Amino acid sequence: MSSSTPKTIRWGILATGLIAQTFTKDLLVDPKTRNVHSVVHTVGAAASSSSKSRAEQFLKDVGASSSAKAYGTYEELVKDPEIDIIYVATPHSHHYQNVMLCLEAGKNVLCEKAFTVNAAQLKILVKKAKEKNLFLMEAVWTRYFPISAYVRDLVTSGRLGNVTRVYADFSMSMDPEKSFADNKHRMVNVNLAGGALLDLGIYSITWCFQTLYLTQPKESRKPPKVMAAMSHFRTGADQQTTILLDFPRSKELGGNAHAIATTAIVVSGDPDEKGTAGPGARIQGDKGEVQINGPICRPTKSRLILQDGTVEDKDWPQPGPGEGSGWRNGFGGDMNPEGVGHGMFWEADEAAMALIEGRKEGKYEDLEESVVIMEVMDEVRRQGNFKYPEKLESTEYPLKLD
Repeated sequence: MSSSTPKTIRWGILATGLIAQTFTKDLLVDPKTRNVHSVVHTVGAAASSSSKSRAEQFLKDVGASSSAKAYGTYEELVKDPEIDIIYVATPHSHHYQNVMLCLEAGKNVLCEKAFTVNAAQLKILVKKAKEKNLFLMEAVWTRYFPISAYVRDLVTSGRLGNVTRVYADFSMSMDPEKSFADNKHRMVNVNLAGGALLDLGIYSITWCFQTLYLTQPKESRKPPKVMAAMSHFRTGADQQTTILLDFPRSKELGGNAHAIATTAIVVSGDPDEKGTAGPGARIQGDKGEVQINGPICRPTKSRLILQDGTVEDKDWPQPGPGEGSGWRNGFGGDMNPEGVGHGMFWEADEAAMALIEGRKEGKYEDLEESVVIMEVMDEVRRQGNFKYPEKLESTEYPLKLD
């Protein structure tokens, strides 16, 4: 194979819900549309826990090759010898069981966020992946966007000066009393590890960590101190959570840095969904700040404001097949314009490159950092007196969940 020939990575898709559909449609977009020439993604198989026919329909819906196989159980998928890596797209309540199934079968894994329900589960998965010399990464797609690379560079280059404070909010006004009246929706259902923190708050925490933790020299990083407040929905799931993080840093690295991460399903940080309310995240140094606009899970604009009078606005559109392609993607009923990707291909590219290079974890969120973030969320829940059902918190494997 010549150096110019892209390497084909064969994916297995575990679960066939909305996020799996969005990811897989993005996955099958020609990587050259985003200037990636070293890898090509294919879908070798998909599995639905409900039926083989559902997996077959999923493969048709996402435009997979006719040679892609459909399975009616996850056990069949992980045994497929023609799969290089499995994308786990179940609710996070089931991640521990599903990822362990994959790892035990010798499969590399990209797992949707939040990685697990708690840090104890994740530590066991990390140990298993290392024992079997397998790749394992959390699918925090935002980390792999060009805008995230740009912001991290602003921090490490010193252009913002000494960065000591970050604000990040990801909140959506969902009117849970009416919208989730039967208490079964995944956002409020504790049996699916529901709540604002693990579903939305992970993004607020991500912006705090990728600017104040990841940007430090690896040997200098220390977990932040955590203070949190939480209010609960009638199911017990958190409906609003506020977190203060105190990141320890040496004087040489600028001293301690603070971050405030907020999330909610009862109020919105962007009420008109047009950005009128201001940025979703602000990364602040003593020479200026960078603001992140648009939902912070998928931001499309940034503004750099410096003390010297500099103001730089940048647009960060997601690439894709383009206008006239007839191709569309989005999440649920919220579709992007024709030909515009959702942005999930960036994390797939990172996972594929790791396999090609022989790496066993992500470049911009390694497993150590993923564990620290899970420990932070554990502590937030402890302070908020919020525990999930015993089965979901368990590290027992295998364990049948409803």
